[in-house]
Amino acid sequence: MRHFWYLLVLAILFGCNSNNQQTQTSIEADKTQILQVLKTQENAWNQRDFEGFMQGYLNSDSLKFYGRNGLTKGWQNTLDNYIKGYPTAAESGTLTFKINDISPIETNSYWVMGEFFLERTVGNANGIFMLIFKKIDGEWKIVADMSA
Repeated sequence: MRHFWYLLVLAILFGCNSNNQQTQTSIEADKTQILQVLKTQENAWNQRDFEGFMQGYLNSDSLKFYGRNGLTKGWQNTLDNYIKGYPTAAESGTLTFKINDISPIETNSYWVMGEFFLERTVGNANGIFMLIFKKIDGEWKIVADMSA
């Protein structure tokens, strides 16, 4: 958890210097597009379409996911962890995100802070996350995910 707060402080520091570089209109457009990626992820998860859920992530070995089991590197490893960790509909449940903040880090990069709620018959699972989004080849992709 200490690492989470360290990264949060870094994100805030980088975010504070970036607002001058983008117009408010472009920031709002970026936020709308990022929220659409997250809504698409919710919908895919709730249909047990883990590959569809993973379309919001950068399909690369450079993807980083940091959770309670430590650091996972790479898109395929992250997908494999989701499939292994949520083998049935009872475990995967229904996912809902609550977005608390989206802020620019620099041009074409944002951090997103929020909460996730997983309603399940085997017991609910809730937590927090911080995502780093980058615009790559015209698409917003998650390049780093820290969830707890």
